Amino acid sequence: MWTVVYIAPNNKEAEKLEKLLTKEGFLVKLKMIGLPQADCTCSVEILVPESEVHEAMEIINTI
Repeated sequence: MWTVVYIAPNNKEAEKLEKLLTKEGFLVKLKMIGLPQADCTCSVEILVPESEVHEAMEIINTI
């Protein structure tokens, strides 16, 4: 099961965290929340497998 570990304010931030977590060996999915605004931004959920949540949170919290 996939679990949300972070909600990024925009796609650029989400892709940055996705790259970092993937580099550390995590499986990562991104899921947009809602409809994009006029400036093409929307919040993005960052998801990892449930078994990797604690380790992923440690990486995110060190940033």
